[in-house]
Amino acid sequence: MSLNDSRKRSIDRRSYIKGCLVGLGTLTVAGTSSATALEDQYETVVDVVEAGADPEGNESITPVLREHVGDDTLLEFPEGRYYMDEQLRLTNFENVGFSGHGATLVPASYYEFDGPQYRLFRLGTHEDPGRNLLFEGFDVDQTAEDTGIRVISAEVEDGLSVRNVTVEGRHDSGTWGPGLFNITDPDGEGHVYCFFADDGADHIDETPNAGNMWRGATGFAVDQHHRGSLIFENCRLGDYPDNGLYASNETGRIGVDGGTYQNSGTASIRLSGSTGRVEGATVVVDENSHDSAGQHAIRLDDGEHELEDITVDVPEPNGDAIRIMDPVDSASITNSEITVGDEPNAAVRIDPSAGATTIDDVDIDINGSANAVRILGSDAGAVELEDVHITGDASGARNREAIFCERNGCEFVGLEVEQLGPDNRRGIDLRGSDTIITDSEFETTDTAITLNDADGVTLEDTTATVDVDGYSLRILDSTGTVSRTNNDLPDGVRDDR
Repeated sequence: MSLNDSRKRSIDRRSYIKGCLVGLGTLTVAGTSSATALEDQYETVVDVVEAGADPEGNESITPVLREHVGDDTLLEFPEGRYYMDEQLRLTNFENVGFSGHGATLVPASYYEFDGPQYRLFRLGTHEDPGRNLLFEGFDVDQTAEDTGIRVISAEVEDGLSVRNVTVEGRHDSGTWGPGLFNITDPDGEGHVYCFFADDGADHIDETPNAGNMWRGATGFAVDQHHRGSLIFENCRLGDYPDNGLYASNETGRIGVDGGTYQNSGTASIRLSGSTGRVEGATVVVDENSHDSAGQHAIRLDDGEHELEDITVDVPEPNGDAIRIMDPVDSASITNSEITVGDEPNAAVRIDPSAGATTIDDVDIDINGSANAVRILGSDAGAVELEDVHITGDASGARNREAIFCERNGCEFVGLEVEQLGPDNRRGIDLRGSDTIITDSEFETTDTAITLNDADGVTLEDTTATVDVDGYSLRILDSTGTVSRTNNDLPDGVRDDR
């Protein structure tokens, strides 16, 4: 998806917000249509160069910023390079803006940074948050050796707007990643737009801060102090050793609209909180630069989450593409594409205590010997698959079936499963009760449908063919009642009961 396409989708932000996050309301962001319109929103406007900041990158500008920043104040940065060797800290503020116009921030290296070596801008804390913060229009040059820093730590009650920030150079200092964002008021709102940090970060063991952190930097962090609603729109993150976008909040809402996230440790997008929605994003795992033990493209840890119109491309799997963890209350994946390369990792794994899950209109191409959809547990909540298409060259050497389901009360409607890989690749293995398969088609190397310790199974309007050996349907002796209506099972039924 091009940036222009993403912008077209986001012209009407109010419509997006209403559709994406329950209870989010409308987000009012400081206007950026012209410099005059922006300046009119502040009582005081300061040109930092006129105020004494060095635009040539020779002297630190932090003392100048500290002198002039304050409530109802906009700091404007003309074109230039602005060196910073200590953080600017501001708390309990009202209506503050930082606006760059061809401005590049140049952080000092790890060894030259004065004071806490973690942030350029600390704007609000969870104990003393600000309100109405604009931060826009900056490049951050961290291409120098042993350089990398949290560009902005923003904790505000309401009215956060971070826009058009590009970090250039790999984060190799071992300190915190480029952004932390918290909305501390449950009714507050924030928006992070076009924040790019494509170059990622080194593992902590390869940096001057070795031994002082675990793994290293996270790309975007949202922590336990987040309470409100926060959208990341059209952002990009490269490979970070901890996580990419990591929302570890217990409350609050997170939206991810578009953008690209790739190759981070643990997960490139990892969400907790009460409500989350990822729409139109692309998530890629094609490299393991940190020797991570696992790299999920998307991991859902807790709460209620919706994934829609996403592309998950995992040509070099090192973990399940989408992992739905036990504390998750409910999840849905709709109108999406998932591709998994030749390693034994699932496209979607639903853990034993994860809640009700819906997978609708999803194409899965799986090429490793794994379940395309792995559904664990029995009574945590029904799982529904509708119009799911499973293709690929996966073998049955490790995991035989494309779909493995232990849950009760599940429904499989309109499936198209084509699994013609080697080593007895099969279609679906059902082990729960009160399960329905209807209006579906299976074409597999080995047995298409297996009922193993299942009960109350309904199979109707379904075609199941075998390409090499096996049965259209096999019913093991531990299985209870099975109802079959209007099916096409040309390779026979083996009933061991």
